[in-house]
Amino acid sequence: MHLVVGLGNPGIAYRKSRHNAGFMALDQIADEAGISVNKRAHKALIGEGRFGGQRVLLAKPQTYMNLSGEAVQALLHYYKLPVEKLIVLYDDIDLPVGGLRIRANGSAGTHNGMRSIIANLGGDQNFARVRIGVGKQLLGRDLASHVLSKPSADERMLLEDAYKNAADAVRLLLEGDIMGAQAKYNSKKKNPETEA
Repeated sequence: MHLVVGLGNPGIAYRKSRHNAGFMALDQIADEAGISVNKRAHKALIGEGRFGGQRVLLAKPQTYMNLSGEAVQALLHYYKLPVEKLIVLYDDIDLPVGGLRIRANGSAGTHNGMRSIIANLGGDQNFARVRIGVGKQLLGRDLASHVLSKPSADERMLLEDAYKNAADAVRLLLEGDIMGAQAKYNSKKKNPETEA
């Protein structure tokens, strides 16, 4: 079994914010797989089923972003899963809106949710991640207000496609084809500089 985690913040106020891209990509997987992610356990909403030919546990931590690692660590421990069976989906300001970047491992960068996960796993970074581009904030705009804001109508269309692509990328990861996922989806273009 694999643990597939989408990162976000619980609560209606954050529901469609950029920072909840991981939640929304996980919802896409759940819809495609016919899995209900509605059981509360280990500081998360979870659901079990099959996706990409594999048994999966889908999870949305309910701890708020900067404590996401508490739920991830508890789920891995309870289900006796090695960290290599973890896949995390989350927002990335360093990618253009709708872009994806798939990696087999690596650091947390500036993302507080990923920092929490790696810290709770004792520094272990050996798990796959799918980063979903939400774009950089406008010059002079606070980062927190940017990631907690809701995307524009045009950006929402790009993100809807990104969530479908992220689900397909996870399917490829579950099939063991990380190189195929990277070749298909890793964004080649840099985030354009924004101006006030």
